[in-house]
Amino acid sequence: MGAGLRAGGGFLHMHLLDFTAGHEALITAYGSHGAYALLLGDGRGEGHIYCIRIEPGGTIGPHEASFGQLFLVVAGRGWVSGSDGVQRPLGVGRGAFIGRGEVHAKGSDTGLTAIMVQLTDLVVGLEKYAERLAQD
Repeated sequence: MGAGLRAGGGFLHMHLLDFTAGHEALITAYGSHGAYALLLGDGRGEGHIYCIRIEPGGTIGPHEASFGQLFLVVAGRGWVSGSDGVQRPLGVGRGAFIGRGEVHAKGSDTGLTAIMVQLTDLVVGLEKYAERLAQD
């Protein structure tokens, strides 16, 4: 897997993600135009997808992740911390990978909405797959 992060084994450290415009690959298959894709993760096992809303001043307190998680901010601003407890800022188009078993927390001073993807064996850091997406 190289430098990739695997929630099911290997590294369990939080990893920040940037899914703003300009990081994705052009989709050329199927007569597509003006469309782009960025693979944020891959994996297998039980999965869940949630829309998370944190009110201004709200937090999700420290807890151990039961699944590998992608936490992707789609509105507002907030923070996420990994096992080191350091709050790292996130805004629209930014996200974090949290490894299964990692103690982490999330919060916002001003409010945020995020999409949270949970998967038993979640893999992140798959830049090598961007080319495949452009061709599929």
